[in-house]
Amino acid sequence: MRASLIQIAVNEGESVVSRRSRVADLVREQSGSDLVVLPELWTVGAFAYEQFETEAEPLDGPTYGAMAAAARDAGVWLHAGSFVERAGDGSLYNTALVLSPTGELAATYRKIHRFGFDQGEAVLMSAGESLTTVALPEQTLGLATCYDLRFPELFRGLVDAGATTLVVSAGWPARRRGHWTLLNRARAVEDQSYVLACGTAGTNGGVEQAGHSLAVDPWGEVLAEAGPGEEVLTVDLDPKKVAETREQFPALKDRRLGR
Repeated sequence: MRASLIQIAVNEGESVVSRRSRVADLVREQSGSDLVVLPELWTVGAFAYEQFETEAEPLDGPTYGAMAAAARDAGVWLHAGSFVERAGDGSLYNTALVLSPTGELAATYRKIHRFGFDQGEAVLMSAGESLTTVALPEQTLGLATCYDLRFPELFRGLVDAGATTLVVSAGWPARRRGHWTLLNRARAVEDQSYVLACGTAGTNGGVEQAGHSLAVDPWGEVLAEAGPGEEVLTVDLDPKKVAETREQFPALKDRRLGR
């Protein structure tokens, strides 16, 4: 399976409309891939809190429409990152979308762990409640968003639900980039799964973004890593490697707690 992670530069000088159009074109350019992954809140910026309310949109709003068309044109599975969803009751959610190669909505995931320590996203957004997996022809994706990365029980739940590739969409700050790399590798090792971690570049809300999106194999080895700027990272994954790893080193079978 060929996966492309599009590490988008989210800077304050670009409008949401312009960025949405530009990202749709970047998705179309990945027509040779099977799966394309975008970062968290790339439309507004993960730290641009003042825009959450004004740029919120329904599930079937302009971001969904643009990404569905791009996925269909490229013929790819598209994890369209996340956007600010306004639910029917007016609540806001940090919601990820997965679209099929025909542009159909395959899954949604509302971020469970909101960042901010009683500020920012933690008070502006409502929390999701459900784990989400998506069955692709050769892999089953388990979805997580940014701050979720610090909660390993979420990922173990995804593995128990059948996930073989864990997809982390993020807007991770540059000042904690070391944690970003460490935690993604840890999730791969402990869950014996591929990890595809796609973050943003640029600066929004006054916060410099980490970039350095990466793909990690089930042994925790980094297969590819982006730099700090906007970049497309493409990597080939062996669909058999997860099962082979779990058979060669069957640590998951020795679990005693949390089952």
